[in-house]
Amino acid sequence: MTKILGLTGPTGAGKTTVSQIFAEQGCVVLDCDKIAREVTAYHVDCLKSLCYAFGSDIINETGTLNRTLLAQRAFADREQTQKLNQITHPWIVKEIRMLIQQYQNQNANVIVLDAPTLIESGLSSDCHKTIAVLAPVQVRLERIIQRDGLTREQALLRIQAQPQDSFYRSQCDIILDGCSVRSVLFEQISDLLREAR
Repeated sequence: MTKILGLTGPTGAGKTTVSQIFAEQGCVVLDCDKIAREVTAYHVDCLKSLCYAFGSDIINETGTLNRTLLAQRAFADREQTQKLNQITHPWIVKEIRMLIQQYQNQNANVIVLDAPTLIESGLSSDCHKTIAVLAPVQVRLERIIQRDGLTREQALLRIQAQPQDSFYRSQCDIILDGCSVRSVLFEQISDLLREAR
């Protein structure tokens, strides 16, 4: 039977490194952010709802989504972020569940859902175990600024739009330290997969 592991955590905590290690160890990793980008780029009904909620100017002249403008508005405060999630989650979850089914049909051993909003979207209920990667805010801030080329203020807005560490600690089965060296994380994930398999 295919085991489904949910991987979540706030931006800049080190989730990407952990998901790469899962992939190296033979797991199917579904990048839910990438799937979300595809869904919001091509789903006409989803785009219409986003325009209605955040303004029709979030669509470029070419008919594509202006992600930067949408992000500015959607991460302005928690209420706007919730609005974004309410619109996009049903479409994204549907797509992810279809992909899970496809991989299960191919007898995948372990599927990892790499999803920043694993819990909020309801996808955590599809998982056998949920894992959160956490790191101190200062570390995350520096990583986000470097990774995304944001100003300190923009990076702080992103951090503030996401839940606190206590949320992940109370909702997830396993907590990984995103400041750990790669070899330590590799070992922890190996142990975890031995149990899962």
